Amino acid sequence: MEVIKMEWLKELLEKAKITDGKLNVDEVMEAAKKEFPKHAVPKNVFNDKCEELKTANETITTLKKENGDNEELQNKIKDYETEIGNKIYYSEKGERGNLDIFSKNKLLNEWSNGRPLPGSINESGNANYPFVLSDGVTIYYATDGEGLGGYDIFVTRYNTNTDSYLTPENVGMPFNSPYNDYMYVIDEYNNLGWFASDRFQPEEKVCIYVFIPNSSKQTYNYEAMDPQQMIRLAQIHSLKETWKDENTVAEALQRLKEAINHKPQERRVVDFEFVIDDNTTYYLLSDFQSPKAKQLFQSYRQLEKDYLQQEDKLDGLRQQYATANQQGKEKLAPAILDLEKRILQMNVELDALGVSVRNAEKTKSK
Repeated sequence: MEVIKMEWLKELLEKAKITDGKLNVDEVMEAAKKEFPKHAVPKNVFNDKCEELKTANETITTLKKENGDNEELQNKIKDYETEIGNKIYYSEKGERGNLDIFSKNKLLNEWSNGRPLPGSINESGNANYPFVLSDGVTIYYATDGEGLGGYDIFVTRYNTNTDSYLTPENVGMPFNSPYNDYMYVIDEYNNLGWFASDRFQPEEKVCIYVFIPNSSKQTYNYEAMDPQQMIRLAQIHSLKETWKDENTVAEALQRLKEAINHKPQERRVVDFEFVIDDNTTYYLLSDFQSPKAKQLFQSYRQLEKDYLQQEDKLDGLRQQYATANQQGKEKLAPAILDLEKRILQMNVELDALGVSVRNAEKTKSK
């Protein structure tokens, strides 16, 4: 398939006729069919850009280490990391030599070591292209292991109670096919989704499909349907055949147009987020007015860093415990219990130190 460059689609949507508040969907689709071949990007170019992004990430890490005294550069790097968040999922070669999905947690200013996701996610073939919903537990990814053929899109969920992932489920057709289907992404705010596929495309080409996500998995009543119609729907032979409600499609196209035109607001550079009271939150060390509060907060951040590192260590021990034999579990149990007690004590100390910081700042103690 081809990767869609969005500028041409933006122009089409801007020129589209809207009559009585409704978008002329047929006209937009006809125009898109004519314009699409002019703006396709070869798959190898797309892959090259992905490699460039990976190299850029590595360069940023190197620059951060080598330019610690360059405040302007450090602020730019912090901006980039703030966009990523405090946890990332990514893919790289694992112990089997195949691509596996890993996760990292950000511990204040440092990232933890990457850990492969447990369970059957990385068991067969290559696992790649992870995407996490805003709930923090629903993960979509693609694997070329078991499936309909090529890369297939799967979904799994993280169980916070057991620190494990549910058995991955193939999302099925029409998202998956005998070809390569991957890069499944959901924009929850605009209720739009995208995925890439090379089905029925020229060699070395990919295409991006835009769809309206359902709140739950829906299936067709295949016994009551014409078999040929079922095949056409599974193949996405015709986009229009998948439109059950043209008003819903028109509204989605309008949301897509607005999303393309949206210009995000500039975000403030922040080092942390510390609540002083209901009306005041600090983001930079320079926000503190009290020298004593500033000094206490630096101690607070160090304790918080130690606390998060211990939590990360505890997670690792629990994962070892879950897969260990009886003898191994008996050996790990005392260490886990001791660490749980230490983390509980550190949590109490953090709360108390946080109160001291707030009190010192409110009284402007020197």
